[in-house]
Amino acid sequence: MARKARVSRKTRETSITVDLNLDGTGKSKVKTPLHFLNHMLENFAKHSGFDLNIKASGDVHVDDHHTVEDTGICLGEALLKALGDKKGISRMAFSIVPMDDSKAEVSVDLSGRPSAKINLPFSEFHEKKVGDVSKENIEHFLESFAVNGKFNLNVKAEGRNDHHKVESAFKALAKAMKEATRITGTQVPSTKGRV
Repeated sequence: MARKARVSRKTRETSITVDLNLDGTGKSKVKTPLHFLNHMLENFAKHSGFDLNIKASGDVHVDDHHTVEDTGICLGEALLKALGDKKGISRMAFSIVPMDDSKAEVSVDLSGRPSAKINLPFSEFHEKKVGDVSKENIEHFLESFAVNGKFNLNVKAEGRNDHHKVESAFKALAKAMKEATRITGTQVPSTKGRV
């Protein structure tokens, strides 16, 4: 059975469509009005092996919050839908990814219980944005992804360069997701009988 999903969300603030294939080859076509978000999502697709198509528009003339948040919501919903009953998945995984001066550690549990603990300490001496995305909304994207995907997410990053910290976090998230979604058997990976 194909582990694919399409999710669309339209509000007065945003219009977003996400197509996700967990058993892809890392191909992506990401078009949002936020170039740094596009870059991070392309990295996520490449290193997870997921095929990811995202088309989003939003009220970025106000700020980037709604577009970032709603993209995270849609990606989480698509992940949950694509996973189906989760039979046979590895379920839990972690990854450590360095990028130049920075390093990120990410662990995930596709448990059906949403929780996000994000530790991305940004430099106080730089701009309030990384590229065209507010630093506070990077954490918010990750939280929205985890809450709507109903999984546990723990992210910790360190380093001098804020771009490198975020990119290493997205790459580590991708690698952890690749392992957690991998089919390793036929049973639901839980003593409860469901995830």
